[in-house]
Amino acid sequence: MRVANLKGRLVLVQDGLAVDVEQASQGLFGADPQAIYERWAEFRAWAAEAALPGGEPIDPEDLGAPVPTPRQVFAIGLNYRDHAAESGFAVPEGLPPVFTKFVSAITGPVSEVRLPPGGNTDWEVELVAVVGSLARNVAEEDVWGHIAGLTVGQDLSERISQFAGVAPQFSMGKSFPGFAPTGPWVVTPDEFADPDDLTLGSAINGEEVQKGHTRDLIFSIPALVARLSARLPLLPGDLIFTGTPAGVGMGRTPQRWLAPGDELVSHVEGIGELRQRFVEGQ
Repeated sequence: MRVANLKGRLVLVQDGLAVDVEQASQGLFGADPQAIYERWAEFRAWAAEAALPGGEPIDPEDLGAPVPTPRQVFAIGLNYRDHAAESGFAVPEGLPPVFTKFVSAITGPVSEVRLPPGGNTDWEVELVAVVGSLARNVAEEDVWGHIAGLTVGQDLSERISQFAGVAPQFSMGKSFPGFAPTGPWVVTPDEFADPDDLTLGSAINGEEVQKGHTRDLIFSIPALVARLSARLPLLPGDLIFTGTPAGVGMGRTPQRWLAPGDELVSHVEGIGELRQRFVEGQ
């Protein structure tokens, strides 16, 4: 099952066409794309049995963030060995670095991003997990039962802000407007042959800059949710950015940053792609 946000309305995507959920359910479920995660089990049961009408064509530019206003956004650092190495950090043990991307940074899959003036903006393609039910002290073997689905994310990062001051400001450097594009939709785990083994990557102006496999995550989605939920509750509709593989601009010699006119395309196997165009900030 694929769930999307089309012009601010919750839709199911089947065969590339959008079915309006509020209309198809005759008002049983509303149009708010975020609210559905509070009723995820009920929604899944309905969708499995519903006789859905034909859908409408989708223009990717009309898609919004499939999870537009999560209460919590968890972002995981250094979760691929090759990325930890290129960043000059040791491989984390026990619990990886955890920070947030503020909700105001979240946008949809196709967007224009203004580059912060005087900054060094970097790219980080990530697989993003969406929480589907309250998770507290969840064992690893039970985690997938708490995941609504997976989507694509970009952890855009302005490195000067991120490392400014007496202590790093990860969340501030990663939360400029438009710095958390997600989408194009949420895909339920049953759609994948193995949701723990997906290819992901990104390209700038057609040049591949990142390629990795989620099987190489140091902390898998089950491991992350188990560790996070041992410390605090994960709420329906929360997002977990799971980390990025090697190939970011900061780790290159010479270092490379996104520039006005660049187009960044990010993808995860079995889900789809994001497409961001960068312009001069003001």
